[in-house]
Amino acid sequence: MRSFPRTRAMSETVREVIARILLEEIADPRVEFVTVTGVELSPDLRYATIYVAVPEGRDPSDSLEGLKRATGRIRSLLGERVRARYTAELTFKVDPAIEEATRIANAIRSERELGRVPDEVDEVEEAAAAEDVADNGV
Repeated sequence: MRSFPRTRAMSETVREVIARILLEEIADPRVEFVTVTGVELSPDLRYATIYVAVPEGRDPSDSLEGLKRATGRIRSLLGERVRARYTAELTFKVDPAIEEATRIANAIRSERELGRVPDEVDEVEEAAAAEDVADNGV
């Protein structure tokens, strides 16, 4: 989908506002420490997919259920804080890039433990691979 400057700017604004709402306004322990990693808005700004990262060791489905239950409140607060003709319908999803980066890091770690990866491949290269995945969505 083609991205326009207005849509990109509004996506970033929505990401920042929702992150602050989750931090300051939502008391559900299932959404505690959930990080908003990105927002994808429809061209007409009426629909938003909110991508989140869930802390390791926590069940993503529990966090998504908490977000789903709080969607009405989040949307209402978003409408108060962002000046727009419409307040977008919100859908929350776990960010696939985060899961992929974790999978790659774990694969490198297990290969290193088996002695298949030379010692010169270190944590910095693992972090760079994870960053590439997050940046490119690959």
